[in-house]
Amino acid sequence: MVIQCAKNNHSLNQLNQPITIFAFPVQTEVFNKNMAKKTSETADAPKHVAVVTDASLEFFRNYINNPSPTGFEWKGQQLWLDYINPYIDEHYVDNYGTAVGIINKDAPYKVVIEAHADEISWFVNYITNDGLIYVIRNGGSDHQIAPSKRVDIHTDNGIVKAVFGWPAIHTRSAGEKEEAPTLKNIFLDCGCTTKEEVEKLGIHVGCVITYEDEFMVLNDRYYVGRALDNRAGGFMIAEVARLLKENKKKLPFGLYIVNAVQEEIGLRGAEMIAHHIKPNVAIVTDVTHDTQTPMINKITQGDLACGKGPVVSYAPAVQNNLNKLLIESAQNANIPFQRQASSRSTGTDTDAFAYSNDGVPSALISLPLRYMHTTVEMIHKEDVDNVIRMIYETLLNIKAGQDFRYIK
Repeated sequence: MVIQCAKNNHSLNQLNQPITIFAFPVQTEVFNKNMAKKTSETADAPKHVAVVTDASLEFFRNYINNPSPTGFEWKGQQLWLDYINPYIDEHYVDNYGTAVGIINKDAPYKVVIEAHADEISWFVNYITNDGLIYVIRNGGSDHQIAPSKRVDIHTDNGIVKAVFGWPAIHTRSAGEKEEAPTLKNIFLDCGCTTKEEVEKLGIHVGCVITYEDEFMVLNDRYYVGRALDNRAGGFMIAEVARLLKENKKKLPFGLYIVNAVQEEIGLRGAEMIAHHIKPNVAIVTDVTHDTQTPMINKITQGDLACGKGPVVSYAPAVQNNLNKLLIESAQNANIPFQRQASSRSTGTDTDAFAYSNDGVPSALISLPLRYMHTTVEMIHKEDVDNVIRMIYETLLNIKAGQDFRYIK
């Protein structure tokens, strides 16, 4: 997400805003032989319907491990298209890399389900004569987590390994206030001692930098990795396409499955593709903050938790009649969900679609996530299943030509 006041608000200048995530029960029709597993931990909870298969999880792992920094998303987009192609009729990729899978292209009524594909990263900004590298953000990268992290510097010659250095505890002045990491003092060390040596490796100002941390499953309950914000969303909308195909569902409208670029720097990919598609409805999924861990104030950030379902958002950009359809679809399918309020904007691609083309009825389904914009972002497996189900069930309830206006 873009960093904003809430996770729903991803913009850097709104870093303190909370985000909403949706969790809804899925219908018990046969999605797949692997979907019938009950994983609910509470006796009173509705029976959980697993959606993610072993094959789709392997794609998710590879998709997360592949770097897709903002402005450089194309390799990840190719992986995503390769996965979704069996489940769509055709696809389209725009000039900046937003990828769109299309079902029923000729239908006049168009529905978008959308996520964003880019991940936060860094740019090489300055190389010292001693061979050290200073950086600037590409998106909402967190300077506080940088020291001691291993990174990949992407050059025309391939990946160059480096580390974010930091002075040892022994060398920092005892008894004095310690200097905290800032953009002015974090730096990369790639093992070189001169600027010329760095440049011979193919490193130059403007090279993009990503963390090397990879995907893992924690306690058979959580998916953990970098860039779950928001390639988890790209994975989930692809799974919706898979379910529609496997369950032989025929939609009465055109479905545009959009994996947008450049969300982390201001929703730019969504802005571009919204004007190209000109949809009648848009359902966006992104991540929001789990607020159960230390140092998060529920009074300002809301009370949201991983494992309790998708999050439904309330915000000016969220069209209330469409939002009611999301909620009813979840309730009818016994999908658990949570609610979140977002001040002014959601900070997600929802805003870009909502305010495009004279106004597009738009809604946001969020996935609760811990430790956003770190390399150990964490999401609950059941929430992933339930976001997929919620989008799927909602699509089955949208009618061709449906009018969501408040006054008709």
